Amino acid sequence: MYRKFGRGRVQASLQTKFFLTFMLLLLIVLGCFLVYVNIMVIHPLKDKTENEMKMAAAKVSDQLNLYINNQNQLSQRILSNKDIFTLLSAGDYSKLTLEGLTRSRRLRDIMFQALGPSRNIEDMIIYNLKGAEVASYIGYAGNPTSLVPFLEESGKLTTWSASGYAVYRQPTNVISFVRAIMNQNGQVFGYLAIQLDQEYLKRSAAGIANSKVYIVDMENQLISSSPVLQQGEEVPDFAASTSVTGIYLDSNQNYVAYNRSAETGWTTYVVTSKSFVLGPVNSVKYISILLITALILFSFIFIYFSTKNLLLPIRKLRSQILRINYSNMNVKADTRTHNNELIQLNGAFQELLERLQESIEREKFALHEEVKSRNSALQAQIAPHFIHNVLYLISIAAQEGKNVVVTEMCKHLSDSLRYIVSSPYQHVTLTEELKHTQHYLSLIQHNFEDDLEWEIDEDELFDLIELPRLVIQPFVENCIEHAFKNTDPPWKIQVRVKVYNGLWAIEIRDNGDGFEPGKIKGILDNIHGSDSGVYELQNNTSGIGNMGIVNTVNRLKLMYKNRLFFNIYHHSEEGKGATVQIIASMSKDFY
Repeated sequence: MYRKFGRGRVQASLQTKFFLTFMLLLLIVLGCFLVYVNIMVIHPLKDKTENEMKMAAAKVSDQLNLYINNQNQLSQRILSNKDIFTLLSAGDYSKLTLEGLTRSRRLRDIMFQALGPSRNIEDMIIYNLKGAEVASYIGYAGNPTSLVPFLEESGKLTTWSASGYAVYRQPTNVISFVRAIMNQNGQVFGYLAIQLDQEYLKRSAAGIANSKVYIVDMENQLISSSPVLQQGEEVPDFAASTSVTGIYLDSNQNYVAYNRSAETGWTTYVVTSKSFVLGPVNSVKYISILLITALILFSFIFIYFSTKNLLLPIRKLRSQILRINYSNMNVKADTRTHNNELIQLNGAFQELLERLQESIEREKFALHEEVKSRNSALQAQIAPHFIHNVLYLISIAAQEGKNVVVTEMCKHLSDSLRYIVSSPYQHVTLTEELKHTQHYLSLIQHNFEDDLEWEIDEDELFDLIELPRLVIQPFVENCIEHAFKNTDPPWKIQVRVKVYNGLWAIEIRDNGDGFEPGKIKGILDNIHGSDSGVYELQNNTSGIGNMGIVNTVNRLKLMYKNRLFFNIYHHSEEGKGATVQIIASMSKDFY
């Protein structure tokens, strides 16, 4: 893998370097792929599985809540019959007397009318104020005849104190929905106990594949489970939690999702083995590892033979390069004996660069001079127009006898002329260009007085931005000349500059008439049709209108080439005014 050359140093061959480089890149890509699979596939899949477990626990809890709500509605229908209050307040009759039997029959009729032909309960029992049974709907022998144990504990139950009902486990392990029979004035006449259907509770806990479901009350007593606990089997010890819902991993490596009902106080636990929960996750992980291993082996063989074959055309290319001579194209014999392919190719190519370097430098210098000449020629077309307009304004001020104004305008003109004629082929900073624009607007201000309002941004950052001379002022002059013909003053011109992410952007905005329909498209078409950034001005037109805009943009294109964006658009609000937008890179590699 290593070969000796030159002065005895050991240098890896090109094939070895290619092979090691590609393998390193491959390992990086595969490592990124593993991280991606772990973050974007395995973790979301695991979270989805855990969420499904919590949703399953919540679904069972919601079914139980719905069942309890149905019993609540059933009890409300019974209490809506006012006869029940009359029957319970008539007196304490024995169930064996005629009055007791008549009351019991009428109470069963009330319960039948409220229940209807279908039922999902075991039985209904009505007790008096002392907790003794008065009447039952079916009358199973196992029904509790006294409600006294519940009444003694009812003060501890939240729902009983708040709404007058509660879910209660009786000493016989029968689950009952108990409601106080009271009228609208809050007077209690007795109690209604609805014995819940144990089979329905078992069905609520069933139906979750590969999981065990336990429903326990607030005292951790089992309400129902799936599968049903066998003789001697106990309910698992679940971790205490203050949250209503959640999931955790127990000591037996089982995932336990739980959901506690606010209405009943019961908690539903769904227990699933870790291997089943993480089964899909592990499958994705193992398949990914297998595929990556196979890909590494295949890539190892492929890269080895690819790099070996890659060297053959490189050797031929080296032989051809050695035969090239810039001056006479004579064939040159190769007498060197180096064995390392990369060193040999580099030496041959370096000789070619040395032969071509002089020609390249001459071509580069000629191109640079050509660009400067084009830039100066384009800039020269802008300056006479600007000077003519300003001199005309100064002559008007002189005719009106405004000596102070003429003096100030001449000073601004002097500064502007110095700016224009000083090394016209050199670039300037954005700060200098904005300063020149301020001189121009100060000159124009004397003609329009308070009718013209202008605002130009200033920032030290602008010293880092370079551009050709006379770029902003022509667009401002275009606003003065054309934008406000049919617009009432005040006329406003704003020059905004933004610098961000290595770019700079200039926006020249006015509140004038905007461009005529189709004019913007014509200007942009002319700019896009420019050849290498230089537009052929037809009929020697140098005005600041369409051709002047194209002229200015093309000088920027000479400097920035494809790193420049130019746009013109009307304002959307009420159709007032237009904005010229210039965006370019802050790179100083202009040519």
